[in-house]
Amino acid sequence: MHTQVAIIGAGPSGLLLGQLLHKHGIDNIIIEKHSPEHVLSRIRAGVIEQVAVDLIDEAGVGERMHREGLVHDGTQICVDGIRHRIDFKDLTGKSVMVYGQTEITKDLMDGRAAAGLPTDYAAYDVALHNVFGTRPRVTYRADGKAHEVDCDFIAGCDGFHGICRKSVPSGAIKNYERVYPFGWLGLLSDTPPVADELIYVRHELGFALCSMRSPTRSRYYLQCSLAEDVDAWPDERFWDELKLRLDAKAREEIVVGPSLEKSIAPLRSFVAEPMRFGRLLLAGDASHIVPPTGAKGLNLAASDVRYLSQGLVEHYKEQSEAGLDYYSGRALARVWKAERFSWWMTMLLHTFPNGQFDQKMQAAELDYLFKSRAAATAFAENYVGLPFF
Repeated sequence: MHTQVAIIGAGPSGLLLGQLLHKHGIDNIIIEKHSPEHVLSRIRAGVIEQVAVDLIDEAGVGERMHREGLVHDGTQICVDGIRHRIDFKDLTGKSVMVYGQTEITKDLMDGRAAAGLPTDYAAYDVALHNVFGTRPRVTYRADGKAHEVDCDFIAGCDGFHGICRKSVPSGAIKNYERVYPFGWLGLLSDTPPVADELIYVRHELGFALCSMRSPTRSRYYLQCSLAEDVDAWPDERFWDELKLRLDAKAREEIVVGPSLEKSIAPLRSFVAEPMRFGRLLLAGDASHIVPPTGAKGLNLAASDVRYLSQGLVEHYKEQSEAGLDYYSGRALARVWKAERFSWWMTMLLHTFPNGQFDQKMQAAELDYLFKSRAAATAFAENYVGLPFF
């Protein structure tokens, strides 16, 4: 078959790109190695910037998000048992929305199905061909049959472990990486959140985060060793450890319950440059990873999709190559700013081995953040999303 854009990966970035291209009359197919059920089973964060909200609306699937999403005008940082609030609305005039990535993915899947757009799930042996030529191809197997897609462009939205970045010649790409010496142990439960905003906790026992998915579903995280086994953390142990790191008010008010899901995620900062290789364009986790501390992963993917969809629309509607030619540079400028903020928040709030000097730097930085409106404004600007240039 022939299509204009072959999208590899049915995560939020691939689905969002496909929906936006369809709105502009650009044919596309999505090829995904996992089943729809597996895609929806992946538990991810859900703090989204206005750019992501706007793109989901533009894709025509924002109704449930606005009905069920939680608008947050600020966030809280707990240090030495005392909470400090950063007021986004006062400092920047903006807010963020809490709406789970799984829900966004489901909305986009439903929108794609309603539009009758082609998606091949459970595809394997996916291979990219002639990406530096004028007629790239994608071959794969699905439903026991061999498939070949001729296309104008390939959008690599298949994540950190996907085939797209791996298909680029090693001499054409440069990777930058920072791996952190700890992970996050996360627990999802059908319990009301301990607060109406996120609480980031800096504690001598390690970082903690109190988050939520809805007024009745909570997500909590604990900094832990990468050597930990999730099976060694029964629910009772998790709740007991979390309470040790919380302030007194939160300890009194937290509602505990059985876990729906529990997992340990490593933390890394990663960027691959550039993001375009001939007719192959990378987006989202295929090109960059941020530690979840700054809530930037999904938002960066949305930012990439914004630039990429604009470039493809310019190509087909205006016969202009400018948007695609500048895609990598524009996207990476935003990527590195988000990488910086996520790295900074990670360094600010976690306990590092042999880190007495780091602890003093953290204390000084936090004192400045809480006492300086300029510092708080810089934090808020980055958290709610920097403007596009």
